[in-house]
Amino acid sequence: MIGYNAVRVAVDPAAVARNFVRLRSHGCDLVAVVKADAYGHGLVPVAKAIAQAGGRRFAVGTVAEGVSLRQALPTAQIIALLGAMDMDDARACQRWGIVPVATHWEHWTLMEAAAEEGNGPCAAIILKFDTGMGRLGFAPHEAAALGRRLRETPSLRAVAVFSHLATADVPDDADFVAEQVGCLRAILADLAAAGLSLPASLANSAGLLAHPSTHFDLQRPGIALYGANPLASTAWEDRCPPLEAAMQVDAPILQVHEVPAGASVSYGRTFRAPRPMRLAVVAVGYADAYSRGLSNRAAMVVGGRRAPVVGRVCMQMTVVDVTDIPGVRPGDRAYLLGGPGAAAITATELAAWWGTIPYEVFCLLGLNPRVLV
Repeated sequence: MIGYNAVRVAVDPAAVARNFVRLRSHGCDLVAVVKADAYGHGLVPVAKAIAQAGGRRFAVGTVAEGVSLRQALPTAQIIALLGAMDMDDARACQRWGIVPVATHWEHWTLMEAAAEEGNGPCAAIILKFDTGMGRLGFAPHEAAALGRRLRETPSLRAVAVFSHLATADVPDDADFVAEQVGCLRAILADLAAAGLSLPASLANSAGLLAHPSTHFDLQRPGIALYGANPLASTAWEDRCPPLEAAMQVDAPILQVHEVPAGASVSYGRTFRAPRPMRLAVVAVGYADAYSRGLSNRAAMVVGGRRAPVVGRVCMQMTVVDVTDIPGVRPGDRAYLLGGPGAAAITATELAAWWGTIPYEVFCLLGLNPRVLV
């Protein structure tokens, strides 16, 4: 976490919980994805809010995150999506009841060794297959061998089969979604032929909302929990229900000053005032995860109105144009994300200026000092 600035990240865990309830009406059994510190929103407070709304399954990134969450939610199912990366992770899964995702045979070996070393109950694992993402997972043709190996390994117990969608948020690539669905169905058939019948999970947020064929038994919403429409700016945008933004980010204004027409602003003189202007210097920059790529492109909300970023974003300062916003003074807050009223900046909008996606906006800005609403 960044601890050297005056940026403030305000998070409303109850908004995430309300989004969870809205999304639950589209699926049947949701696994709330709270990896990467709940996408920068705060792992424990967000997961506890979802649990209070009826959530009982949670997917974290690492085993260490799972251990942190276990202490807050002693009875929840906690899944480590990256699996056990070493023997310490494998032992922690056994001790804390974390369910690791096994994506290759080395995972299997680690979990088998930890289970036998602990002399405890058989260890639960999830089998992950690569159906087209080209990332983590067993190859589809390994399903039969995995089924046989499980029968020979009494210390391990598979509890689900996972895979991951690559193009669920791209309407023009719906055919590839169908290919992945067909591949997972074939994997499940091979496992069943080996005597292994397991619940399956393929749908992410976009799959949950746009592709009923991907639902299987469990769905894993992530970005939609945090109020971002995974189908934004596509022909399917209206397939997402109204969601609540759960994060807003602001920083103090350090100084307000006048400049004459023709004056340049910030490094490189990339902006020159087309008229006499009033500028505000905001205490945030790329050291605070507000990207230099936002130079001359983004806006902040000041006094309830949009204030364009002018000049290059600096390490800990950014200049905005407040010429047409009356009464702006040092100490006022400028909103990088969110803000009051109709001028509020959405994560999708900020991501577009940034040249990225809302996931990165949340994860990076969420590194700043956080307060709960």
